[in-house]
Amino acid sequence: MSNTKAIAYIRVSTDKQADKGHSLLAQQEKIQAYAMLYDLEIIDYVVETGSAKNLKRKGLQGALAQIKAGTAEALIVVKLDRLTRKVADLGHLVETYFSKAGLLSVSEQIDTRSAAGRLVLNVLASVSQWEREAIGERTSAARQSMKANGLYCGGSAPYGQMLVAGQLVTNPQEQAIITRAKALKAQGHSLRKIAAMFSSEGLKTRKDTDFSHTLVSRMAA
Repeated sequence: MSNTKAIAYIRVSTDKQADKGHSLLAQQEKIQAYAMLYDLEIIDYVVETGSAKNLKRKGLQGALAQIKAGTAEALIVVKLDRLTRKVADLGHLVETYFSKAGLLSVSEQIDTRSAAGRLVLNVLASVSQWEREAIGERTSAARQSMKANGLYCGGSAPYGQMLVAGQLVTNPQEQAIITRAKALKAQGHSLRKIAAMFSSEGLKTRKDTDFSHTLVSRMAA
C-alpha cells in the first residue's frame, strides 16, 4: 500500500516566528516526525507568515487547490490555529476540502479521515471559540469595573479628566470649560455659537485647535 500523499502547511505570525516553539523550523521538524510515524509522504511544504484572521492566504489557497485537484490526499499542520482560529472557517474547510481528504494536526492528534477524527475536530474547535469569547467577556467586565472606579483602562483620558498614578482625576481647567459650556447651552446658545465664543476668547482644545460644535456637544451633554 502506498503512503498517503500530504502537504505540510506551516504558518507563523510575522512577529512571533520563534514564539512558543512554533518557529518555521520547529514546525517542519514536528511534521516530518509525524509523517514518518504515520507513513505519510510529504509532497510539498507550504510556508507563509501572517495572521489567521481569514482563509484568504496565497499559500493556503494553493495547498487547498492541490487537495481539491487530488494531487494531495491530506494536509498536515502542527496545530489547528496555524490553519484558522474560527470555527466557521474550520467547518467550511472540512465540508469543502476534507470530507474525503485528510486534515491532520500533530499536536491535537486529529485525523479527519475517520468519523471519530471529525468529531474530535469539531469539539476542539467549539471549545477553542468558547474560550476566546469567555476571555473577551472577562476582559470587557474588568474594563467596565476599572472605569466605574475611576481607574485608567487605556486610551486618552476623557476631556475634563487627567491620568495621575494610573487613576483618572478631575482636570480643574477643563472642568471649568465644561461647566461654562453647559451653562451657555442652558441659556439657549447654540453649540456652534458656544464654540465660536470659546475660539474668540482664545480657548483651545488639548490638541491646540479651536473647539468644534461636536466637542461642545459632548462636553455639554
